[in-house]
Amino acid sequence: MNLLALITKTATDEPTAVSTSPGTLGWVFTFSLAIAALVLIWDMVRRIRKMRYRAEIQEEISEEEAAIEEAAVLARERAERNKK
Repeated sequence: MNLLALITKTATDEPTAVSTSPGTLGWVFTFSLAIAALVLIWDMVRRIRKMRYRAEIQEEISEEEAAIEEAAVLARERAERNKK
């Protein structure tokens, strides 16, 4: 369609694919929104993974500390038994 036909359109004309499409600006906006969503999802996954790794490490450290503490208690109990 030429520019003159678009300008002189009346309200009774039926809409066409060109007159009802969002156009280039709509495509750019939608594409930008999709990219922003992907970046946010990527960042969220990275943060969740980091939190999970930290929790696993803290759990391992606490298990090691508990094992050391238990070994110390057992050593004290053995020492008390050997004194008797």
